[in-house]
Formats: sequence, structure tokens, C-alpha cells
Amino acid sequence: MYTPQDEAELAEVIANARAPLCIEGGGTRGCGVEGAALSLAGLSGIELYEPGSLTLVVKAGTPLAEIEALLSSEGQRMAFEPMDARGLLGIAGAPTIGGAFATNSSGPRRIQAGAARDYLLGVRFVDGAGQSVKNGGRVMKNVTGYDLVKLMAGAHGTLGVMSEVSLKVLPIPEAVASLSLAVADLPTAVRAMSAALGSPYDVTGAAYDPIAGLVHIRLEGFAPSVQYRQEKLTAELAGFGLVALQDDAAGLWAGIRDVSAFQGREGDVWRISVKPSDAPLLAPVLEAEALQFDWGGGLIWALTSAGLDLRARVAAAGIAGHATLVRADQATRAALGQFQPQAKPLEAISDGLRRRFDPRGLLNPGLMNAGQMPSGQKG
Repeated sequence: MYTPQDEAELAEVIANARAPLCIEGGGTRGCGVEGAALSLAGLSGIELYEPGSLTLVVKAGTPLAEIEALLSSEGQRMAFEPMDARGLLGIAGAPTIGGAFATNSSGPRRIQAGAARDYLLGVRFVDGAGQSVKNGGRVMKNVTGYDLVKLMAGAHGTLGVMSEVSLKVLPIPEAVASLSLAVADLPTAVRAMSAALGSPYDVTGAAYDPIAGLVHIRLEGFAPSVQYRQEKLTAELAGFGLVALQDDAAGLWAGIRDVSAFQGREGDVWRISVKPSDAPLLAPVLEAEALQFDWGGGLIWALTSAGLDLRARVAAAGIAGHATLVRADQATRAALGQFQPQAKPLEAISDGLRRRFDPRGLLNPGLMNAGQMPSGQKG
């Protein structure tokens, strides 16, 4: 395993590599490809923190727990709620900030606050040729040219290995309230979540647990505002079912974020993105062992029997969506691919970018290459 201690060593490792590299942050997800392990654990530490300007500069291998503790001491947080995948994947390690941005990890608050990439202000990374690259800065601004900051977010380390990130943080809200509605079925749940999200009450979470038959709605902000919005929303949603106030709001939404309902259960795990209105149409044809809905119904987590090709079922239903294989054995990953197949023009652009930034094909090679596209399905 390579464990560089700074960006210069990282660049040297990549420049001198003659075989593929498996990029690891905190080792919580696994890179999913064959190759010599390249760990970023040595690139850890806070470079700059300016609470007054809501700006943090940190090395990419810094554990999220360390960052969260620092921000909490100043009454601040990462608004995009990066997922802790350890329980779902059944592995150890420490989630890192670089891993969060490399996967564009975004929790339930995405429907209101945006994705992880929306908070990434600047980045330093080493490309596949061993060259150090810097893009962006410490403030959000419009620039001309390539926005490499956004390009790196969600690239899963295939375009470059991040060494440092600059990000925007936000204050922790004074109060949080979570309403839970007992609903009869998924169509009712989607209508209830849509009503909440379409209201003027600034909802920051809308999820559905079909096992418990509960829709969960989150409100955050100043205490008087949360109290007012809670009362108004309770009255407006009363027609969908019994409304109750949840006591442990933090624990509830952490469980939704980390898909704790699937932890410790056998089977493959899929993450499907669709229009919320399509969720009731798609759910029955998936024939999944368990389902969980977030983002107002637009994000579906599905637990299925091992080896099941869920993308083929989505295609057969005639529904436009993206299905990512989050957890499966190596044989299933090899057969189906982790990511949704892309349309040919987009695939050509993606391949061209990888050849430009990683001309020797060293960085997590093949990780984002999709499996075979099911008949009739378009990217």
C-alpha cells in the first residue's frame, strides 16, 4: 500500500506508477477495482478555518468526524449531510472529506440545501500523469474556463486524486422538528411529501419508511419559525393521516441518511434516482425485499436478492431513472457494473475526459464503466 504524507509524495507515487492504483480515502467503501492500494490517510489535517466567512480548507484524507467536531465547536456544520456507508457495506474505516466529495455524497437535505458539489469551493488534485492541479478558491464566484471543482465531485477518483479541498459550511440551526405521518400506501406517501415540499414552509427532509408506514418531514431554523411552520404544516398534512412529532430528530435522519434499515441484512443494495411521481409506478415491479424512499420519493433504496438485475426491471417499466449498484459481490459487480449505462454521446465525453486526465488509465480504472445496457433502456 502507498501512503503518501503530502501532495508531493502523492504526485511522485502516481508519476512513477506502472500499474493501476486503487484509490482509498478512509477505506469505508473500497475502490472496487484491482490495483495497488493508494491510501490518502496520510494527507490529513485542517489547513484553514474561518468561521466568520463560513470557509474551511482541509486535506482530503481528513476524517469527517474530525471536521464535524471542529465545526460543531463553532456552531457550524456541513449542510450536505455526507453519508456514513460503513454500516450498509459492513466495513470499517473512517469516512473522509475527500471520499465525500469524490462520491458527491449527499443526504436527505439535498432537496433543500443542494448536493455536496454545491459546497465545494476549490480543490487541489494530482492527475494520472502525476501533475498537481489547483482549481477554484476559498469563495464562490463565477469564472470562465473549465470548472474542474464540479468535475472532480462525483468522479470517484477516476480523473484525479484530491489532496486538498475548500468548502463552504453553514450554521447549525437553532431548532429542528420532525413530523411523522401514518399513511396507507406509497402513492399517498408521495402525495404527502409533495404537498410538504410544495408548501412555503422550507422543508429540509421528506422520506418514507414503507415498513413502518410513516412519512417523515423535517423543519429547521430559528425556534419561533420552526414552531410556526410545524403548526401550519401539521394542519395542512392532517388529511393524509395521523401527524405526530418525533423526539429524536437527529437519530431519525441519520438512520435515513445511512439506510440503517438495510444494515446487517443479506442481499444486494441499489440506489435508484427517479421522478418522485414515478416511484409508485416503479416500486411494485422491482419486487425488492425492502424499500426506503428519500428526497420526496425521488431517491429509492432497494434491497434485493443477490444477482438481480434491477436496471432491467426499471427499463421494462418504461421509467427514466438511474440505478447504481451500491452493495453486491464481485461477480455481480462484474456482470452488471456499478453505474448506470450512459447514452453513447455522453459516454464518449466521459471517456474523453478520463483519457485527458488519466492518459495511462491508472486511477481506479474501469470503476465508472457501466455494465451492459438492458434492451430498450436509454441513458
